[in-house]
Amino acid sequence: MEYGKLVKRRDLEELENNSLASYAVKSFDSRGRQHKEKEHPYRTRFQRDRDRVIHSSAFRRLEYKTQVFVYHEGDYYRTRLTHSMEVAQIARSICKSMQLNEDLAESIALSHDLGHPPFGHTGQKILNGLLKNHGGFEHNKQGLRVVRLLEKRYPEFSGLNLTWELQEGISKHSTDTENPIMRVKDYNFPSLEAQVVDCADGIAYNAHDLDDGITSELLNLEQVRKLALWREHEKDLDLKYKNLEFKLKKYQVVRQIINDLISDFRKTTLKNLKVSKIQSVDDVRCTKKRMAGFSALMSKKNGELKKFLHKNLYSHRKVKRMEFKSEMCLTGLFNAFTENSALLPESVQRDGDNDSLQRRICDYISGMTDRYAISEYKKLYSPGEND
Repeated sequence: MEYGKLVKRRDLEELENNSLASYAVKSFDSRGRQHKEKEHPYRTRFQRDRDRVIHSSAFRRLEYKTQVFVYHEGDYYRTRLTHSMEVAQIARSICKSMQLNEDLAESIALSHDLGHPPFGHTGQKILNGLLKNHGGFEHNKQGLRVVRLLEKRYPEFSGLNLTWELQEGISKHSTDTENPIMRVKDYNFPSLEAQVVDCADGIAYNAHDLDDGITSELLNLEQVRKLALWREHEKDLDLKYKNLEFKLKKYQVVRQIINDLISDFRKTTLKNLKVSKIQSVDDVRCTKKRMAGFSALMSKKNGELKKFLHKNLYSHRKVKRMEFKSEMCLTGLFNAFTENSALLPESVQRDGDNDSLQRRICDYISGMTDRYAISEYKKLYSPGEND
């Protein structure tokens, strides 16, 4: 009987070089980390990044940070954690089929929401308003701050000491000096893996918010059925199955919407790469046009879905009521801590000597889960609550 050999990091790097496309990011070619470290014997740089993200405190807290619905609305609805896992699955699937670096894409996907505050879509808007005179708040920039500074896991340095390429992916929308790509001349876009994750985020975001919106009965089915992406697939299912239970039909339609978006994205992106004669990672970053995206027809259909969700789900009366309560909670916490910093935990008072009090308060609040923020608000403003 023959036993397999132990695979070393060098073997995996060689496999990447032989199997990935010329414009895929190779872990061996990474620009490195913030602080020098000895390489791992059997994990590539991006595999190591992924593991560090998964074991971080910020990643675990995503379990109780929500997308649209606050945590107590029901166990079914998606959280930032389940969303991140869904984005990672979609991104890996796309990268596998396009010969891109799956490990880098997975690492970006799992870390892309680490800077999100509590209370779903509305939390960022509230914190940005509260910080308007103190640098503002943007979740991608906060994500960089989390992985560079706020996570405390190593005696030698603050942060997770992630690779340049992963930080590039996290900072996808940030257009300031904290964004890695802003420091390199002629770089206009991040890696193709980062662009894939950005698109996978949108695919998961829209399709699954549609799913949750229907389940919560906040979305009117007659209106949903007018959407091109929904209408086409429901018609096919009605022809194929008689009297299909709606719960099954909904699952199948959402599944087919995701599949359509991914298929169109792959086809269109490969066409863009060919037309622009992209040969290297630098070609991707220096090109004048973003390589990853949908066809004009699919962009129109996807845009219709996004517009529909903003009008009918995110602006729904019940969601607005949740947003109102969220704003009251976050504003109450921020004001209390600003007016009396002694109310902050001792560790928050001690840390961040180089940062303003408002920024430290923002770090503390944005790191909270929904339920922890609600609990802290009650402790501060309800006399009967025990600390």
